[in-house]
Amino acid sequence: MKNTFLILFVIGLLFGCGNKELSHKETVTTYYKVFDSGDFEKLKTVIHDSITLISGDFLMPFDKDSFNEFYKWDSIFKPSYEILELVEDNDHLIATISQKNIRNAFLKNNPLKLNVRVSFTSSKITKLEELDYIDVNWKEWNQQKDSLVNWIKINHPKLDGFVNDLTMTGAKNYLKAIELYEGRE
Repeated sequence: MKNTFLILFVIGLLFGCGNKELSHKETVTTYYKVFDSGDFEKLKTVIHDSITLISGDFLMPFDKDSFNEFYKWDSIFKPSYEILELVEDNDHLIATISQKNIRNAFLKNNPLKLNVRVSFTSSKITKLEELDYIDVNWKEWNQQKDSLVNWIKINHPKLDGFVNDLTMTGAKNYLKAIELYEGRE
């Protein structure tokens, strides 16, 4: 009987340790590391069943399947995320992020630095709200984007619309548009 109790205790201890809940900081750190690594299965462990991204006036609600499409879109640009700072703010976390990728490089703002308020439900991420950008040259960004969009519209109309297509195909078209635009002369 003693051995059975001891075995059950050890099994319970082992399984209990495996289910340790991550802190908010650990959850956010995992989230951004996973964006770098390309492991969506791991990402699913730190996001809630629904997640909302807020960027200015744009509200983008996702379930896990549709978020996987956004994740694929982001991955095409070969991102690299660095967490510069994590600050607890009541039930939220404010993350200062540096994001490098091919798209930001073309738009002349690489790395792109921003503050994001992260919200949680049951210790999983439910919302990421972009609060403000740090030292972003929006004039340069918009000039680059507008030049690219207008040139593609005239010279490669089949790719038109790439800038608003947040699917993997849209990201591939975005990269193709950049390649064509940069090779135009």
